[in-house]
Amino acid sequence: MAQSPAARLSINGQSHEYQGDPRRSLLDVLRLDLGLTGTKKGCDHGQCGACTVIVNGRRINSCLTLAVMHDGDEITTIEGLGTPDSLSALQAAFVTHDGFQCGYCTPGQICSATAMIEEIRQGWPSAVTADPADCSKADWLDIADAEIRERMSGNLCRCGAYDNILTAIRDAMASEAAR
Repeated sequence: MAQSPAARLSINGQSHEYQGDPRRSLLDVLRLDLGLTGTKKGCDHGQCGACTVIVNGRRINSCLTLAVMHDGDEITTIEGLGTPDSLSALQAAFVTHDGFQCGYCTPGQICSATAMIEEIRQGWPSAVTADPADCSKADWLDIADAEIRERMSGNLCRCGAYDNILTAIRDAMASEAAR
């Protein structure tokens, strides 16, 4: 099979050129080719969210997209959000509030929550927003728990740490707002 034209991927601020099989998922390229194993393969069908990454500011399931489709895109994985010595606000909140048990879903949860907080901050409505016209940037911290749960519903936790995840998200939102 002929190799595809190169796709230039910007992952966590570093440029990578991919010339492999055009049928390979972004998830497999991240994990197998680039060694970014924080992004997890859960169901490989887009149902669990373990593989969530941020592409151009939006969260996606990396198992459902081909790597070559992201030529020129800015991709952020869990490794790009913080380091062990300098955790992001969400990473620190997940540790503080035990927002994980086995930890398998945690990278996807944190990537999803990072993008979700930005969506809320920008006033994006969700399926449970009473009136999308009421979605204002000014009251983004006053969002209801049901709204956060709906927005995070694409990320499953088999251990059931949802209450701690919600607490961690709220804590991170408050600490970011305090800056």
